[in-house]
This record gives sequence, C-alpha cells and structure tokens, in this order.
Amino acid sequence: MKNTADSPPLYKSAEDISVPMFESRFLDFFSRVHWSVPLMVYLPVLAVCGYWWVLGVSAWTLLTPLWAILLFLGGLLLWTLVEYAAHRWVFHYHPKTAWGKRLHFMLHGVHHDYPRDSWRLVLPPAFSFPLAVGFYYLFQWIGGELWSLPFFMGFLVGYLLYDMLHYATHHANWRWGWFRRLKAHHMEHHFSDPDKGYGVSTTLWDIIWGTLR
Repeated sequence: MKNTADSPPLYKSAEDISVPMFESRFLDFFSRVHWSVPLMVYLPVLAVCGYWWVLGVSAWTLLTPLWAILLFLGGLLLWTLVEYAAHRWVFHYHPKTAWGKRLHFMLHGVHHDYPRDSWRLVLPPAFSFPLAVGFYYLFQWIGGELWSLPFFMGFLVGYLLYDMLHYATHHANWRWGWFRRLKAHHMEHHFSDPDKGYGVSTTLWDIIWGTLR
C-alpha cells in the first residue's frame, strides 16, 4: 500500500518509543530485545561450530579451504534470499481473520507502526533460535555435517548482519556511501511504499524480483 493522500498513515509514531504488545508484563518483557542480544547468543554458536568443524569433523583433511569459503558464501547468499522471502511473503502477508491480524501485528505490524522502537528491531532469540536449529538440521540432512557446517555458519553470519544492519538503518547515521543508500532504501519501505524494498541487508533480491523502488 503506497502512501497517498487517500490512504491511512504508514506509521503511528516516528519517535523511539516502545508500546506494550501484551497485557501481561511478563510476556511483554520478552517482546523487547536489545540490539546486542543476538551477538551474545550467536557469536558463541559460531565459535562452537567453527571449532567442531575444524577439529571435531577433521574437515581440513577432507575439504579444501576454497570449498569451505564457497560453502560459507553460499550460506550467506541463501540468508539474503530467506530474508527477502520472509519479509515479503510472510511479514507482509495481509490476513483476514482477527487472530491472523493479531499475529501479523506481533510479528511485523508493530515495527511498521513504531519503526524507531529500538527494542523491537532485532529478532527475539525465542523466535530466531528455533528457526536456527531447524535450518541447521535441514542443511545437515541435505549435505551432511562436513558440508553443512560452513554453509550454516555463512547463513548465521548473514542473519547477524541483517539484525545489526536493520538496527543501524533506523538509528545510525554513518557516512559510508553504501550504508546511506541501504538506509534510504529501507526508509522508503517504511515511509513511502511498504510494497517495495523488502531487502534489508542487500537490495539484490529487490532488483531480481522487480521490487526496487
């Protein structure tokens, strides 16, 4: 839905405020996450995966460093596609039922209503960790532990870059040219046309799918 004179506003507040999502204070507490939490959760996971791959799987005797790098980059690339697809077809799906609308608001609607809420810019571990475990076992089932670990590590690094860049596009003012373009791309998604610009960490898939504004 584009922002036109006849359409409702695309957001309720552009201030850094955090409104309650649940009546229960206990549940509402877990809906808010500091931007550093994903780093504290997943950097140790990456370290354990790297240690296990190098020493536990004895990968260096079976898989060349070049293949390991290519698998890592492949996982990173796949993340950008998953990020785009989830944002476009899951987070921006428009449900018809009351419970569907409530679920959509909790998943993504609150972020569009309050886009600068600094406590709701990264995924809560309660949501992201089960997904990470699921993708880990999916990759392992497809390629085995030897091939899946570097791929999964690239995928996980892609996720961390997404979370950090998402927070930065809303709160940082770095002068790097690529970041300013990325920030403008994401701000247009929020404040001009939410049906365009689904990529957060890259515009690659917006270009491929024709959703680049």
